Amino acid sequence: MYDVVLLQAVDYLVIGHITQDLTLDGSHTGGTAAFSALTARALGLRVGIVTSINEQTSMKVLDGIPIMSIPSEHMTTFENIYTENGRTQTLHHQAAHIPIDFVPEIWRSASIIHLGPVAQELDSELPANLSPSLLGVTPQGWMRTWEQDGRILLCKWQNADRILPHAGAVVISREDVGGDEEWIEAMAHQTQVLAVTEAAAGAVLYWNGDRRRFHAPKVEEVDATGAGDIFATAFFIRLQETRDPWEAARFATQLSARSVTRAGLDGIPTRLEIEECLMEVF
Repeated sequence: MYDVVLLQAVDYLVIGHITQDLTLDGSHTGGTAAFSALTARALGLRVGIVTSINEQTSMKVLDGIPIMSIPSEHMTTFENIYTENGRTQTLHHQAAHIPIDFVPEIWRSASIIHLGPVAQELDSELPANLSPSLLGVTPQGWMRTWEQDGRILLCKWQNADRILPHAGAVVISREDVGGDEEWIEAMAHQTQVLAVTEAAAGAVLYWNGDRRRFHAPKVEEVDATGAGDIFATAFFIRLQETRDPWEAARFATQLSARSVTRAGLDGIPTRLEIEECLMEVF
């Protein structure tokens, strides 16, 4: 936990649980908050995180990024199993709820504020006390529930109509909605810009009544975990810089595709990859 008095302004604020992800290779730090914060820093922005974590858990991978955390007995912990039929997830632990009022005053006017819930940890309400230039939303944590044994299931996003019309951009994956085209179309009609990631197929962008597909380059996939978060962060930042959703989608698709060639947080973009993708966009 950081003393609010010592905090400095940030350009990119991400709000949501940092997670522990259990895989066949062991336990790894993950979650939208971690992937997005590291990606935003790689893209040259000052970054802050508001989350809830177990204070005994090492956050060394996020060294240098200020974290405001609500203490919790547990980290939000997911077990991810990838099969030919897609990913299955189990929630073993859930960290504490994050009230928007917990966000430090100095961070409430960050240029980009990214609401990135992963396990219903944020209220699905328009945060009236935040005033970013761009409100970016990755709502997957509002679109999942779980059974008693922790098995993750899709669910309806409650109060979506209170956030979608006011978001500057929303990013979901096709997996988040179970491939439901009607659900995607309904969301596209309620928000300004909607990007739908489709794993190796790339992404589809909905804007101003138009729909365009962006193909991802063919790469050798090692681990797709976090690729959607890297896409969303790159998309929000490039959109804020250029005000051009098409260009932002091209850049984000290229950058996130490169991330799957490495495992976990090692997939965070390198300076060379960022420069290559910027050149390809132009």
